[in-house]
Amino acid sequence: MDEVVAGDPSALEAMGDRELAGACLKEVARLDAAALVARRRRAESERRVTLRPAPDTMTYLTALLPVKDGVAALAALTRAADAARAAGDERSRAQVMADTLVEGVRGSAGGQAGSPGVSLGLVMSDAALFGGADEPAHLDGFGPVPAELAREIVVGACDRDEQIWLRRLYASPATGELVAMDARGRSFRGGLARFVRLRDRVCRTPWCDAPIRHVDHPRRHADDGPTTADNAQGLCEACNYAKDAPGWRARPGPDGSVVTTSPTGHSIATRPPPVARIRDRGIPPLTIDYVLAG
Repeated sequence: MDEVVAGDPSALEAMGDRELAGACLKEVARLDAAALVARRRRAESERRVTLRPAPDTMTYLTALLPVKDGVAALAALTRAADAARAAGDERSRAQVMADTLVEGVRGSAGGQAGSPGVSLGLVMSDAALFGGADEPAHLDGFGPVPAELAREIVVGACDRDEQIWLRRLYASPATGELVAMDARGRSFRGGLARFVRLRDRVCRTPWCDAPIRHVDHPRRHADDGPTTADNAQGLCEACNYAKDAPGWRARPGPDGSVVTTSPTGHSIATRPPPVARIRDRGIPPLTIDYVLAG
């Protein structure tokens, strides 16, 4: 491949980065087409969508797609932006493309008519929601957001005639942690699983801050562990599988903590993060509103 691509120094010098990469790929395809096909199929099986924070309360929504799907999606967004701009839309081309993407995804996620398409878990104090307090809210799947932005999310959902559900949660006046909930059954489902995810926010394994994928028992169900919020922890998928390996042990503490013991014998206690800053230990339990904007 080096002999073919770099055989003409004058042509190589005139190539840009993309041209050089394309020439290399073309030669690789000629020399070993089967390997190229195998790599492409493996890469297509790894298609995914990810979200990561960006500055100023923004996010990067990234999609890794097969080339035909990615090019088609961009072409559709470009056509929509060009049509909107030609019709006199004052938004920039990039803004129209971003708004069209969001509207298209949210509009196709609802399934049956009348059902909420997207559930947005927003935890904020009653004072921040109704009284104009500046305590930050917590957006499930993202993290802390300014109270002003949280109120804008709620008001914007009201303006769009979307379904909004207010669920009252309660925080401890001493620690600010969400208070436990009771449930029946072995699996953590519905409101209890949602409560644990909102309470723990990230994986409870020490030093792991991966997103929560599973809700499971610190004290195993096989060891008569109850299916309650006191005996529940949010874990990433890897940590939930690893905790059943030899040497790992977890147990709920009497104060709401979870004590994890590693194969080395080290024990670390973790606690859920407080949902609000505690000003006065003598105040009654703080009411927290869980907003579902569909």
